[in-house]
Amino acid sequence: MNLPTWITVSRLLAVPVILYGLSHPTLQLRWVVVSVFLVAAGTDWLDGYLARKLNQVTELGKFLDPLVDKLLVLAPLLALIELDQVPAWGVFLILARELTIAGWRVNPALRDSSTIPGANLWGKLKTVSQIGAIALLIAPLSTAWQVPTLVAFWVAVALTLVSGVIYMLPSPTIVKPAD
Repeated sequence: MNLPTWITVSRLLAVPVILYGLSHPTLQLRWVVVSVFLVAAGTDWLDGYLARKLNQVTELGKFLDPLVDKLLVLAPLLALIELDQVPAWGVFLILARELTIAGWRVNPALRDSSTIPGANLWGKLKTVSQIGAIALLIAPLSTAWQVPTLVAFWVAVALTLVSGVIYMLPSPTIVKPAD
């Protein structure tokens, strides 16, 4: 395994820490969990950057990176359902989108081409909104933050759904004018 793949695996190791911290949600531990979550989320950018920069893009890395990303997002959201901070149906919408896109990506018969499109602006907005919303939900903020935090969660749900629809739309074909 190369350095970018090790960084991806380290992100996966953050998941049990996050789940443990949310199962024992003291004020101090929740701040620790927010920190661990944000550091882990930041490594998503780092492993991709290093893989490209060091020319170390591997099939294992291409498989693990999106899987670990989904676990890092869904694990705290499931714990937050248990803490009654988010409705299960909102998390279900995120989960449904992620499973749909994952299935669509691995089955070329479902796509109009053999290439898998990379992340686009909507996918990046989805990721940033999910990270922001989850961090706000984990943080032990005052009740004044309750409405903005829920708004952030629903914005993340909406961007998750929109990005999924856009991701699955057929790519426009560029037609060159005849000479």
